[in-house]
Amino acid sequence: MTYMNVKISTPTTKCLQILCLAGAAWLMADGFAWAQPIGQVGSQASMFNQVKTWLSETHKVKLDQVQIAPLDPRVQVQNCPKSLVVDHPFSSKDTVRVRCADPVWQIYLQVSMPLASTSAPIAASNAGSLTSSSLPKAVVVPKRLIQRGTVIEADMLEEVSQPGGNADGSLLQSMKDALLAEAVRDLSAGQALRVSDIRRAVLVKQGQLVTMTVGDKSGFLITVRVEALQDGRMGEQVKLKNTESGRQISGIVTGPNLVKGVQ
Repeated sequence: MTYMNVKISTPTTKCLQILCLAGAAWLMADGFAWAQPIGQVGSQASMFNQVKTWLSETHKVKLDQVQIAPLDPRVQVQNCPKSLVVDHPFSSKDTVRVRCADPVWQIYLQVSMPLASTSAPIAASNAGSLTSSSLPKAVVVPKRLIQRGTVIEADMLEEVSQPGGNADGSLLQSMKDALLAEAVRDLSAGQALRVSDIRRAVLVKQGQLVTMTVGDKSGFLITVRVEALQDGRMGEQVKLKNTESGRQISGIVTGPNLVKGVQ
């Protein structure tokens, strides 16, 4: 006698089959949504195009020479109805910050592009077409390490020419802008100084004796020693006391422990 295998379908097995199929469908749909979020591709492509255009115009390189590292697939780029704000948040040009005002978000991108060539000679016929932004400009750099809190003097700095111009308006271009200023952080030798690296230093301190001059060289000039009654930075007016008479007077800070009498 021959026996045949017969598959018996019960309500329990049917339930299990339906659950398995539903689970598989959910996993497939969820995985696809994670890899391709709604609006992700279009928003990211638009952002990349705007960043490439900004880098190309800012650094004078060809658009197809700008490369942007791919984003982590988990990073979702929201659509930004307004123009994106693009800048370099750090001294390195390899990092770009992209910001949207509404909705508020920001993303950091790693980029790469060729350096501007400065070795090729400039033809005389093209010299007249150069703009001020394409010419080398001076920047101020420390000759040695300047520690935080140090009052900067002329022999600590030097001006050097930066090839390819200087489009960063936050960099100091003259030593006189840094003299008698105070370093707000440690400044490395050879590092181009920024406006945010320094602040006006306290040149006259409360309780110390300072030299005050009254008059001018063309007429008469009197020099006296007085006591500072308050701290003062370059150009500030401070209260002083004549140690002999006890009289309070005012003066303008002109240098370290130096003031000029207010007439």
